[in-house]
Amino acid sequence: MFATCDDGTELAWTSDGAGDPVLLIQGQATPAAGWRPVAAQLSPGYRVIRFEQRGIGASGTGAADRFTTRGFAQDALAVLDAAGAERVHIIGHSMGGKIAQWIAIDAPRRVASLILLATSGGPDRDPAVARAKRVLLRGTAEEREALFFSREWAAAHRSDVDVFFTLRADPDTLTRIYAASNGHDALDHLGAISAPTLVIGGKQDRLVSLAAVRRLADGLPEADLRVIEHARHGLHLEDEEVHRLQRDFLGRQTAR
Repeated sequence: MFATCDDGTELAWTSDGAGDPVLLIQGQATPAAGWRPVAAQLSPGYRVIRFEQRGIGASGTGAADRFTTRGFAQDALAVLDAAGAERVHIIGHSMGGKIAQWIAIDAPRRVASLILLATSGGPDRDPAVARAKRVLLRGTAEEREALFFSREWAAAHRSDVDVFFTLRADPDTLTRIYAASNGHDALDHLGAISAPTLVIGGKQDRLVSLAAVRRLADGLPEADLRVIEHARHGLHLEDEEVHRLQRDFLGRQTAR
């Protein structure tokens, strides 16, 4: 299925399950299929919506100036319109969490709740994060994988890891997406987010510092911050505690 953005760009999207809608938004340079284990967990009780960001997979690209996290948020709203989902719970990982922030700022009536995973509200100045991003861009496949997952989990879930790192996009698109994520800054607007929000960070995450995660949570009026001691950047797939926190949070919000 395809959604049409206001600039005419078409975005591929899928929907699984039935119930209150949950929109999953992935991070930079990862495909919607990377959410597969999470979608499988949630779809028995929720309608799970996923989409490919512009320039990824079967989705169109459009103009270069549309590649900002705020622009991606408008794309996500076009997907919700196509899906007939007026009000949704949103789970955003990494850059997906940045996109989710803008959706909640610009279209608050569309957002029932937010779960923001391994993400920040603005620039992350930690030098260790800058070094990890260089590994993400220029490291070996093994080095990139280690930023996200423990060796043991990756070995036991090789299919999920391979899907997560499989992406169809040209180099120019990947550069624009990377710049969009790095340029994100919603810190001065976070106070406008009214949706109940669960913020989860990993203590072993080298791509997002805990200081940046805490700064995000501190800027949100309705934030519950959880730090997972052993989690890396791929906590949304690997960590069972994250899965439990998500299910419990969504259960409370749907009960309301």
